[in-house]
Order: sequence, then C-alpha cells, then structure tokens
Amino acid sequence: MRWLYLAPIAIFAVVAGYLAVGLTRNPGTLPSALLDKPVPEFALPPLVPEKTGLASADLKGAPVLVNVWASWCVPCRAEHPILIRLAREVPIFGFNYKDKPEDAKRFLAELGDPYAKIGTDPSGRVGIDWGVYGVPETFVVDAEGRIRHRHVGPLTDRAVAETIRPLLKSLTR
Repeated sequence: MRWLYLAPIAIFAVVAGYLAVGLTRNPGTLPSALLDKPVPEFALPPLVPEKTGLASADLKGAPVLVNVWASWCVPCRAEHPILIRLAREVPIFGFNYKDKPEDAKRFLAELGDPYAKIGTDPSGRVGIDWGVYGVPETFVVDAEGRIRHRHVGPLTDRAVAETIRPLLKSLTR
C-alpha cells in the first residue's frame, strides 16, 4: 500500500528528468536526414523576371548558401541585414516559401535583394523535399551540391561567425 503514495512522486521525478534534459538541448540544432547528401532534385520558377529561377543544378561548382524565406515571416526580416552582408562573401540562393509573389517582391524592394537567384515555392513542395518545416532556414551546400549544414531560424552574427563562415572556409580549401 505504501508504494501507492510513492507512485506520484516517482512519476514526477521521471517527467522532471526528461524536461531537465530537454532544456539543455539547443532548439536551433535539428537533425536533418539530408546532411551530407545531394540536394533534392528541383526546379523552381523565378520570383522576379530579371533573374532566372532556381534549380538543383545551380547549387554545384562552389560552396553556397540556400536561404528559405517568406515576406510574412518576421524572423526573416530580422535576419535580412545579415544576408545582405553575407552576400558580399558567398553566393546566396533563395527560395521564397508559400508566399504571394507581389508581397515577396515588395519585401525585397524594401530591404534589398541579397540573392543571386530566387525561386518561388508557392505550394511548399520543394520545401518539403528539403525537410523545411518553417522559415527561415539556411543551408550550406558544398561545391558538389551536398547539404553540409542546416541552420533553423534566423541567422545571427554569432551563428555566422562561429558556424557558417568557418564551414564555408573549410569547404573552399
């Protein structure tokens, strides 16, 4: 009978243990089934007529960043100045995710366009193939077209300095 009184305490201890372990993990670090694998085959139509669309073939030849964004995404707006600066160092390709083209064009007109090429993914189908479940997400793709890193959420100066730049530097050797 005494164990009946101890059962709630034991259950609480187990749940508290799981929560404590979960709080020590970085929520921005999510596993990706595509890590070190070729980018999925895709071809997206252009967002703006002055640039061609974006296809998997464009992501070979040199290390690049692929940024998944939308005009309705508040964190995308926050990371945009970082992308503008990074575009001076590395080609950045974008795909506009589940967005209205006129809203996306207005977003770029207001904040600037860091993208070498932009494809539009209104249905989110290509995003699903990449494992995207929210925006923004940024991928580092090597010269062979393999995904080497996935950054979930808005890029920060710290993430760029500690992860993105060192990885890009190691991939250009």
